[in-house]
Amino acid sequence: MSSKSFSLRVPRATDGYALNQLVKRCPPLDTNSVYCNLLQCTDFSATSIAAEHTDGELVGFISGYCPPSRPDTLFIWQVAVDDRMRGQGLAISMLLELVRRTAADNGVRWLETTISPGNTASEALFAKAFRQLGVEPETSVLFSRQTHFDGQHDDEVLYRAGPFSPSALSELTKTHQESA
Repeated sequence: MSSKSFSLRVPRATDGYALNQLVKRCPPLDTNSVYCNLLQCTDFSATSIAAEHTDGELVGFISGYCPPSRPDTLFIWQVAVDDRMRGQGLAISMLLELVRRTAADNGVRWLETTISPGNTASEALFAKAFRQLGVEPETSVLFSRQTHFDGQHDDEVLYRAGPFSPSALSELTKTHQESA
């Protein structure tokens, strides 16, 4: 599959089951119930993004939301990319398009995510996004292995960056228009 063989779009309710299957194919991502995935594709569709192959298969998905106490912040919950699409820039394309869309539609000015130490793919993805957005992240442990996971899961380190400059958002919009 090539990077030209997908389109990015707002998730739909009919994506819920396909999202569940995509996440199962993307270890070590935590799987959720199909019902949870249905909610991600409906109630959180404005802050999530789907990548669909030209044959209709869901090959990428980013779920996110704006925390109620920080409506100007997009928190990225999970990034899933089908293994056949990896290394083609799909994850960064989805992430930057989602930031562009939520900044334009929802007034988002900050980006947050959590990454477990040693998750080099996520660390690289978000480092690239932060560079392109012209922001430096601040980090802190949000959920600790011992306190929150009873030693059963790695720490979840919070990365928070922003606010985005108008010029960085303008550049994302320009890039989006050129690729559309």
